[in-house]
Amino acid sequence: MSRALPSAAAGSPASGAPTDAALVASALSGERWAQEALFRRHVRMVGGLVFRVYPSRVDIDDLVQDTFIAAFESLPSLKNPQAFAAWVGSLAIRITHKKLRRRRLAMRLGLAANEEIAWDEIIAPACPPDVAAELRQIYTILSAFPTNERIAFLLRRVEGMSLEEVAVATETSLATVKRRIAAAEERLDAARAELSQEAARRA
Repeated sequence: MSRALPSAAAGSPASGAPTDAALVASALSGERWAQEALFRRHVRMVGGLVFRVYPSRVDIDDLVQDTFIAAFESLPSLKNPQAFAAWVGSLAIRITHKKLRRRRLAMRLGLAANEEIAWDEIIAPACPPDVAAELRQIYTILSAFPTNERIAFLLRRVEGMSLEEVAVATETSLATVKRRIAAAEERLDAARAELSQEAARRA
């Protein structure tokens, strides 16, 4: 599956800028400027990660804000301050997961509309038509997947994380991650095969 968006890589400190560990230490001492610096450095990464898992404009700002609020409230629990980027990314995944599950339940109860996918942000203007069509099909199919499988698949196949990174981000075992990704791939292959058969019958 082609990636139509740039990777949500964590921001790197400029030459001479304080490290994440130094900023975390300052933030823990009550320095508001350090929180703001951590936010500015990693907000693009968090926003990109959230958007890939939940590609809707409606809730992304709230999810990013909730992620950083949770991060700064629980900052004393961070064991490795230099790993702030990976840690805040995991928080973003957990918070987005909860949002997806709540929205899925609301949709089943008729209390929420179907997800509105921001296609113009997922698919770059220069994306070839066949790749754009593939992305539309895949994201549409994924929107109906169990949340756990959907997130594991997107982190691995779209975000490009290693299996170990997906396990850390989702706070699950490596075996569970492998099982979820395999299940998602099986569902995706079956759904795409069914769509192809339907298209062939209509032709």
